[in-house]
Amino acid sequence: MTLADDLEAARAALVMINPAPYNAEAPPAALVGDVTPTELHYVRSNFAVPEHDGTLEIGGAVGSPATLTLDDLRALPAHEHTVTLECAGNGRLEMRPLPTGEPWGDFAVSTARWTGALLHEVLAQAQPAESSVEVLAHGADHGSYHLQAILPETDQDNLSFTRALPIAQATDPAAGILIAYEMNGRPLGRDHGAPFRLVVPHWYAVASVKWLTRLEVLTEPFTGEFQTGHYIYEWPDQPHEPVTLMRVRARITDPAPGSVLHEESCVVRGKAWSGTGPVTRVDVSLTGEGDWQPADLGPADADDYGWQDWSFTWEGIGVGRHTLRARATDAAGNVQPDVPPWNRLGYGNNAIEVIYVDRR
Repeated sequence: MTLADDLEAARAALVMINPAPYNAEAPPAALVGDVTPTELHYVRSNFAVPEHDGTLEIGGAVGSPATLTLDDLRALPAHEHTVTLECAGNGRLEMRPLPTGEPWGDFAVSTARWTGALLHEVLAQAQPAESSVEVLAHGADHGSYHLQAILPETDQDNLSFTRALPIAQATDPAAGILIAYEMNGRPLGRDHGAPFRLVVPHWYAVASVKWLTRLEVLTEPFTGEFQTGHYIYEWPDQPHEPVTLMRVRARITDPAPGSVLHEESCVVRGKAWSGTGPVTRVDVSLTGEGDWQPADLGPADADDYGWQDWSFTWEGIGVGRHTLRARATDAAGNVQPDVPPWNRLGYGNNAIEVIYVDRR
């Protein structure tokens, strides 16, 4: 079987958004379980799947530069985290006016079990300089950029994917950042960053650089197309902000939008997550007037890196059309808004989900 055949088979169950570079949403059923099967996990790429030489350089402002192989990473203590990853553009299609960017619906989010070496342990061996401010992650993916580059110095015909994390985040043991080489108990597939990638819990997935080739410790803040050009909240009436932590959000997974119910009772179920979590409350409304009722919220996982289950028993459903809304609140006091927070590039839509069902 050729590489093209492998990729085609891996992509068969997804909802394709763009064939080149390949971007695809998870099917709705992928939000039901605690962990998303690998073949149902959404895919986000800015360039074509690249070739990779199998090595990871650690350099920049460090005392002990190194070049690591997959075997070197596997020789380090292995850690497994269940992490929810969400594309920063998830839900872009619901914003008005429609922003520029990939036309994502609501299913550019998934949860997987990732295994790898802890980033902070790898960096500790390299001995970052005291003057370090960021760690720049280089991906092997590169090429002609299919969206309009924003920074004037960008070579749009040969751009590489690079993103930086604050040194305090990258070296914090509590951050749980992995250099991952397995996904759901198997080696990473090509679409998901093989042979190794970053997995950065709580942050929008742009920080989880795939096809990792180099980690460069910097003593000056990084500027680049995917750092200060794209993945910036360009608000219409306030200063721009970088895209960082995922915003609090609840999704309804059952019943499906537009379902026809035949009974007077129904258990409404869903998922909730936040980068500033854990989620502490989910409320459900059965009208458009703001009457909210508390749902039963499942516990956060031990690391608070993955989504949480919630459910609500809906009784006395009358014949006719009914609306359902779900609203999450997290431990930091953040609450989902009614209206998407509009910004020019369409990031961070965490508006309250509204669906309807019919009772016959």
